[in-house]
Amino acid sequence: MALALAACQEKSPAAPDLPPPPPHANGQALWTIVHSKCVPDEEASGKPDPCAQVEIANGLDHGWALLKDLHGVAQYLLMPTIDITGIEDPRILAPGAPDYFAVAWRDRSFVEAKFGKPIPRQDLGVSVNSLYGRSQDLLHLHIDCLSPQTAAALAADAPSVGPRWSRTPLILHGHPYYAMRLTGADPAADPFRLLADGVPGARKTMGAWTLVLAAVSLPGGTPGFILLAGRADPLHGDFASGEELQDHDCAIAKAA
Repeated sequence: MALALAACQEKSPAAPDLPPPPPHANGQALWTIVHSKCVPDEEASGKPDPCAQVEIANGLDHGWALLKDLHGVAQYLLMPTIDITGIEDPRILAPGAPDYFAVAWRDRSFVEAKFGKPIPRQDLGVSVNSLYGRSQDLLHLHIDCLSPQTAAALAADAPSVGPRWSRTPLILHGHPYYAMRLTGADPAADPFRLLADGVPGARKTMGAWTLVLAAVSLPGGTPGFILLAGRADPLHGDFASGEELQDHDCAIAKAA
């Protein structure tokens, strides 16, 4: 029985066949902004126009840039200052690599500043899309409000989500997402590493995955997060774009 239980725990999520990744016709647009504008302006004057912030005190390899996205009332993008292409790039898992999710979560204050008031943490999230669900070839994390439907669903599901990746996915926005619970007001572990190390086979197919870090209130009022991971199934219309769980119109903040 112990062997059978271990086999069940090690069972990988369903792994649909993956077609070749799509070309991104204008996929260098973000890299051009960061590399040719934001970083040079930060180095020359300390004003990283058009970015809101550039941090390169520890070198470009460990730096990041924050840019207000043209799409959305308060959406910001967090990007590396070197040309890491996306979730599939092995440099995000290299020893000493920045924890981009932790930085992105900290920088949610820029979203709040657009509204001129604090936004309840459980209304906010950070996402990164898969190779199939993105349009740019520079790693970029979306910092924005969750959709009201997502926030409500996660609040209801939070008590049943455990500290290890679930075997049965949650269905959100019509797509399956595996879930795990993180405790604390700030993410204590790098979601990229949690995916690569915790889901069998994910390290070899990182480009097929999307991640969403969504803040929740855990039982007893403890602050925490639900980390969601979805695997692309392009042949059946699932491009693993966790950004779909966010609302770039930020209706949840407007209602509050």
